[in-house]
Amino acid sequence: MLDIRKIREDPDGVRKALARRGEGYDIDEVLRLDEERRAAQARADELRAEQKRSGKEVAALQGDAKQGLLARLKASSDELTELERGQTANAERLRALLLAIPNLPHDSVPEGVTDDDNVELHRVGQPAIHDFEAKDHLDLGVALDIIDVERAARASGSRFAYLKGKGALLWQALSRFALDQLANEGFTPVVPPVLVRREAMEGTGFLPTDEQQIYKTADDDLYLVGTSEVPLAALHMDEIFEPSALPVRYAGLSSCFRREAGTHGRDTRGIFRMHQFEKVEMFAFVRAEDSWTEHDRLIAIEESLLQTLGLPYRAVAVCTGELGASAAKKVDLEAWFPGQQRYREVTSCSNTTDYQARRLNARVRAENGTEIVHTLNGTAVTSSRHVAAIVENFQRSNGSVEIPKALRPYCGFDLIGPA
Repeated sequence: MLDIRKIREDPDGVRKALARRGEGYDIDEVLRLDEERRAAQARADELRAEQKRSGKEVAALQGDAKQGLLARLKASSDELTELERGQTANAERLRALLLAIPNLPHDSVPEGVTDDDNVELHRVGQPAIHDFEAKDHLDLGVALDIIDVERAARASGSRFAYLKGKGALLWQALSRFALDQLANEGFTPVVPPVLVRREAMEGTGFLPTDEQQIYKTADDDLYLVGTSEVPLAALHMDEIFEPSALPVRYAGLSSCFRREAGTHGRDTRGIFRMHQFEKVEMFAFVRAEDSWTEHDRLIAIEESLLQTLGLPYRAVAVCTGELGASAAKKVDLEAWFPGQQRYREVTSCSNTTDYQARRLNARVRAENGTEIVHTLNGTAVTSSRHVAAIVENFQRSNGSVEIPKALRPYCGFDLIGPA
């Protein structure tokens, strides 16, 4: 969440930054509640100090003087009880408002409403030019018997798929490839829980704003994560890092689950946008002063992975209207899909600055106490989208698919389909 001190000290600046997201937030109510809270706290401190002084005097008094002092102490105690009750209600209301306010977008984030307003930064690699009509990944996958969405629909509904045979092995190979590359970059591999409590979802900013996108269990009050960013961020909830420990970098391998509410009719074909998928996610805890350097580093790793796989792609700066609640800045990498003749997002990288860490109370020891750390996340591979991109980009005229050289040691084969 936002630092209440920043809102208090520069309310106009906060309003202006939030206006770039195109939504209204009640900063005036936040300021009113904050002022009310501070005034109540000052009065409560005053009453406690008075009670402490008066309590020492009671034993020395007699008669009416003693009774009068006791009456004043009783009135003071009653007032303090009411103040504390009001402070509890105030704190709940203030927290609810702050939880609903997104992070402030970085000055470099382009303004816009939809992904059509994202700004291309650069392109790498030349889209393949086939001397035959390129097919999309679903047509190829069905012909090669490695993707089955029809039977998955009967078992689970739309936006699910069976990956079979060499398609399943390719899926797993991508994950292992990414984990090995990230281990070489100093990331600790983690297989995190995919069911988390509300505190973890709130702490990472997915609640309350994205509740419609999240699957929740009916009986246990647990949420299925849409990204391992959530459990990785919660790994150090309510902890204090030693300065020498930072940066801390994790590579989380997990299944992910998204309801995809609001995307009816979008990307329903194939395995590009699914309710269940596997992802390797980078996550970093860093000092505030290292935040933007780390963002560039994670993006560079994402680009290196796509280059190693031989996938043409472009990088785009995500506009204000498409930023997630916790992100101050986000850069997407979009691979070229020849069967669709367009670039599609396969990875993204976000700097959430101190927004998540403040909600999670993740800090680093400093000279004068503690400071909030910064957190960042970036996708290494999303197996379903990368499988789709590989199938389309490495298809051959006879309907077979070559395996990128970097993946062959992990797959154990170099071709899917006829030679």
